[in-house]
Amino acid sequence: MRLLFCTMLAATSVLASWACTNIIVGKKASVDGSVLVSYSADSYGCYGVMQHFAPGCHPQGSVRPVYDWETNAYKGTIPEAPVTYNVVGNMNEHQVTIAETTFGGREELVDTTGLLDYGSLIYIALQRSRTAREAIDVMTSLVEEYGYCSEGETFTLADPQEAWIMEMVGKGPGVKGAVWVAVRIPDDCVCAHANQSRIHRFMHYDKKECLFAKDVVSFARSKGLYKGKDKDFDFAATYCPIDFSGARACEARVWGFYRLCVDGMDRYFEYASGKDLTATPMDLFYRPNKQLSVQDVQAAMRDQYEGTPLDMTHDAGAGVYQSPYRPRPLFWEHEGKKYFNERPIGTQQSSFTFVAQMRASLPDAIGGVLWFANDDSKTSAYTPVYCCVDTIPACYTKTSGDDVSFSFKSAFWMCNWVANMVYPRFSLLYPDLEKRRTALEKSFFNQQQEVEAKALQLYGQDSKKAVAYLTDYSTAMADRMMEEWMQLAQFLIVKYNDNVVKPETDGVFLRTKDGLGAKVQSVGYPKATYERIIKETDDRFLVPTAQ
Repeated sequence: MRLLFCTMLAATSVLASWACTNIIVGKKASVDGSVLVSYSADSYGCYGVMQHFAPGCHPQGSVRPVYDWETNAYKGTIPEAPVTYNVVGNMNEHQVTIAETTFGGREELVDTTGLLDYGSLIYIALQRSRTAREAIDVMTSLVEEYGYCSEGETFTLADPQEAWIMEMVGKGPGVKGAVWVAVRIPDDCVCAHANQSRIHRFMHYDKKECLFAKDVVSFARSKGLYKGKDKDFDFAATYCPIDFSGARACEARVWGFYRLCVDGMDRYFEYASGKDLTATPMDLFYRPNKQLSVQDVQAAMRDQYEGTPLDMTHDAGAGVYQSPYRPRPLFWEHEGKKYFNERPIGTQQSSFTFVAQMRASLPDAIGGVLWFANDDSKTSAYTPVYCCVDTIPACYTKTSGDDVSFSFKSAFWMCNWVANMVYPRFSLLYPDLEKRRTALEKSFFNQQQEVEAKALQLYGQDSKKAVAYLTDYSTAMADRMMEEWMQLAQFLIVKYNDNVVKPETDGVFLRTKDGLGAKVQSVGYPKATYERIIKETDDRFLVPTAQ
């Protein structure tokens, strides 16, 4: 389930990773005081589902089996916690949210003998933590005792009060534990990470806002990776040195987000684009030039470098309909030279994506919302699922299909079905999808205040009634999305059948006075495509003038 990122430097020839993206917004940087976190779990072939772990009380001596998150291989057991919490997707009943991106780092520091991988750590910590700080303690304590078997990882850990970014690297084959550092994101700032280590000289942060393994520096010295002073230690430069791939395929996505809400980001373009790796890297966090909403973060998760030098809609790879999507591999060769495709935040390879909304102004059951979508963030709609629900929408579960079994009951397959209709004729079909997606998401936000007011009233009477109400509501909104996407799929095939366009008004196809469908329209190619055809074929298709 991991992707291979082939780098262009011999020093690190292969970086295996989930190609994921996280965005973090502090509570004073959001429009309504929410802490916001986004995640795009990007991996070709991975069937995206929403996880659910019911709460429980466990007798002394209980154990929890551990299965590798990617292979499902049984790894062993650890003692179960006396009490575990309800987990919906990547958020628990206390509104604690954990997400990740893999940066890989130095291959020699991966310990395949460790018991716990990054995915197991996330979901075990969610079941055991009431705050982000507790989650940091749970995760670091577990790897210290049982070992860590994943590559270098960047975690986002957040709750309604604060958000942290934590980076973790193993200690090598057969060595338990990990070296790690965690930095609290200031409440008035935004942060992002995307498969490249982003914590640099952390010793300069306030001690209350920065936590780290006691041997994070001494371990690097023991491996001959660092010789300087403790205060100058650079975690990213030591454990995950930047190369072209780390910049252009990863840091560029971070730059892509920052440019939307932070002034002056053009000065980092040479670094983020991989043109100058000796340039000053981007800061870990910034104060945005505006407060961000859930909708703003959703839009950022759909970013594809529009209007920047990295825009992909104008070269040959875009095809005749200006597509921002590129097939894999990410890096490719031709006549002995290496080339690459751009890697934006919005991508077809997402298995699922979410924006987590955490609010201290409401009871946890109502304050925590996981805005969830399967597949590509640009071509799917986010629906609200509250962190208290005791049953998740069936369309988001693994009972409705799998990676090789299509089902009309599966949100993953419905969203993929529509998206793959749109991709080949993107500039022609996407506006219809965007219109439908925007209207649906707007309706969710328009009714959120009323829904939560009713939930709050029920919560005052009996918290179980509020949970039941929000469970039913979350399911109803997911079901509504499924209905809308079925209608959208049918609309697209009718409107654009056989490379012509059937005229319609507000989604209703026009008919003649005798009841037949109105005459189809031949729209042809965009102007730029015709110009290109002429340039590449000279007079081959030129109609001769009358003699």
